[in-house]
Amino acid sequence: MDYRVVSIVRDHARERGEAPAVTGDGRTVTYAELDARSSRAARALLAAGLGPGARVAYVGRNAPEYFDVLFGAAKIGAVAAPVNWRLTPAEITAIVADARAEVTVLDAEFAGLADDLPGRAVVTGPGYEAWLAAHPADDPGFTGEPDDIVVQLYTSGTTGVPKGVQLSNANFSVGERMARRWRLDGSAVSLVPMPLFHIGGTGWALAGLYAGCRQVLVRDIDPVALVDTFERERITNAFIVPAVLQFMCQVPGARDRDYSALRAITYGASPITSEVLRTALETFRAPLFQLYGMTETTGAIVQLDPEDHDPGGSRAHLMRSAGRPYDWVEVRIADPAGEGDRGPGEVGEVLVRSAQNTPGYWARPAETAALLTGDGWLRTGDAGYLDADGYLFLTDRIKDMIVTGAENVYPIEVEEVLAAHPGIADVAVIGVPDERWGETVKAVVVARPDASPTEEEILAYARERLAGFKRPRSVDFVDALPRNPSGKILKKDLRAPYWDGLDRAIG
Repeated sequence: MDYRVVSIVRDHARERGEAPAVTGDGRTVTYAELDARSSRAARALLAAGLGPGARVAYVGRNAPEYFDVLFGAAKIGAVAAPVNWRLTPAEITAIVADARAEVTVLDAEFAGLADDLPGRAVVTGPGYEAWLAAHPADDPGFTGEPDDIVVQLYTSGTTGVPKGVQLSNANFSVGERMARRWRLDGSAVSLVPMPLFHIGGTGWALAGLYAGCRQVLVRDIDPVALVDTFERERITNAFIVPAVLQFMCQVPGARDRDYSALRAITYGASPITSEVLRTALETFRAPLFQLYGMTETTGAIVQLDPEDHDPGGSRAHLMRSAGRPYDWVEVRIADPAGEGDRGPGEVGEVLVRSAQNTPGYWARPAETAALLTGDGWLRTGDAGYLDADGYLFLTDRIKDMIVTGAENVYPIEVEEVLAAHPGIADVAVIGVPDERWGETVKAVVVARPDASPTEEEILAYARERLAGFKRPRSVDFVDALPRNPSGKILKKDLRAPYWDGLDRAIG
């Protein structure tokens, strides 16, 4: 298969058209049907006046119609721009306007937005099917070039309109190689629970489509339903964020279900604790792949293989790492002050260079310049180090680092320790103001339903296991931690009440 995203549907439709491509909303679409539907969508977009470079927005939960839009747009050189449906109507409208989308396909659930969006809105259901049926299933035949943008994913920005990350044919061209590494092939049944507006949704689904397998779409993240789906659909592969993986392991009877079809579970998008890793291995009894990447790197660039998930073994320490870069990816650790590279074991900012690096943000030249260096490196904003064997260990987001006195504390190190406490279900560590030290360490804890840990108990637990400067000085208890759609804890929201009115910038 060649490098072009549009070739996925064309090649599989020609070679194995009757094979199932996408299952969602109670129906399955074959590769031949997806090819025909996306050609009708392409003709409909052409009739609406769209052409190469135009943006087509999609607002909806995971559903087969998204792939009509993605491949239909690609067949005329246009760009699919899925939008986070969890945002407010005003935020959704702002993103559609930022993308300059001339057509937006709306899930029927969000039909109420149609009148407020710029451009034309088409609502899934009878009206959408009529829109497709009004046009022939004749492929317009656009092929494109490596640098042509095919997907525009919006970051989960904390201020202002999120940035549109442009991803090209070249960025996705490693999809086939990735699929092989993740044990995806034409016989696989791949679960897609991450929202398609996220790289963990679209990127994972495209890898499965490159492999020619069936994608099982999940509309709502419900741990109980996910456990049922694994068993009922005979899922072979899945990409699941650590928070959801943790909740699935806590489903009563989860360990007793039939996971014999599972080839591998991949996880990533946010830090994971060793305790969750051990529990997942015991629950699903399947190989685990850890992935590290970001939207701006078209997803995974570093991988921890199953043989390195070795709790209690000689390689147990590697479970704290993100793994090693792919063969086609370069990683270096830079001094944040710009004074060269750090050596093995020395913490700095993680920079990456590969064909997966985005060419830049949509219509944001200043932000693009801050992201990309002149010689092809991308600044991740993550802090970490490489060991002597090339394994990448992430310490935290640079902006989440806590500076207490003259010491740097990376929250994940503290979270790793606290997560093993038998009374803690979930935990986040943040820095809060302190007159003497500038800031000190606070733990924000979600207790297990059957436990009632006290602040004194948790502080004593930490005292026995952490260096003095890393120990939490206080504990707050909450019902749940705030998370974004990728499962990342919104530490900005946790920190905000403590820093309100102070000078510290909250990133």
